[in-house]
Amino acid sequence: MQFRQKALSKLQSPEELDLPVRFARPQGRLVLAVTVVVMAAASFWAFTGSVSSKQSAPGVLTHAEGSYLLQSPYAGQVTAVFAEEGRTLPPGAPLLKVSTDRGDRTVRAVAGGRVTTLVAKTGAVLTTGADVATVERVKDPDDPLVAMLYVSDGSAGTIPVGAPVDLTVPSAPQRQFGVLRGHVKAVGRAPQTQAQIGGFLGDSRLAAELSRQGKPVAVLVELERSSTTRSGYRWSSTDGPPYAVDSATPVTGAVHLSARRPVDWLLP
Repeated sequence: MQFRQKALSKLQSPEELDLPVRFARPQGRLVLAVTVVVMAAASFWAFTGSVSSKQSAPGVLTHAEGSYLLQSPYAGQVTAVFAEEGRTLPPGAPLLKVSTDRGDRTVRAVAGGRVTTLVAKTGAVLTTGADVATVERVKDPDDPLVAMLYVSDGSAGTIPVGAPVDLTVPSAPQRQFGVLRGHVKAVGRAPQTQAQIGGFLGDSRLAAELSRQGKPVAVLVELERSSTTRSGYRWSSTDGPPYAVDSATPVTGAVHLSARRPVDWLLP
């Protein structure tokens, strides 16, 4: 009954129309205004701004035709070596003489090119199929180098032809000489196996390292030439290193991807 009496008395009292209505405090209005401005600015930037990103990938400096690993078709002892590292040979040129149980045999270059690695030495005993040399497929030692990057299959589709590439060369410290400049010349259509990579580079060990994360896609990078640097290529520094860069040099490439609007990352 006590609560009922209080309720009835409340209903019988006049409305308190003369009491002031409390609005938001000035501090609250300021916070609201700032929030609205920030959201409007963020929305404007999301639709009109741009965000650039990079795709990093390991690779190697080489020539466009790659290299091949020459193996001995004979078992026996090496009695003479006719080639030396760095020399360019024509197709069919002799590299080694091997003494076998059927007489002396000559190991010859399968295709012309420059000998980058000569494994066999005089006196060495070879088995059939033993590695003898690595030969780079070049007609002229001055043919320009390229970089071959190996990008994960899931990321290769985002790389456009013509994209700028910065190449970090371990033998040329970045802090001192900067990065080597290039641009994407071509992107492979399908992932490559370790055997395919090794067949192109002529180096099974390097192929295993480049494909340890799975089957990558090959990205061909054309290096930008320069007549003012010792290496003959353009660097982010003025002069670059005071020496030439050679093939079979490992590199790390940073591919500059196309700029995208921030809203594109949110929309399906």
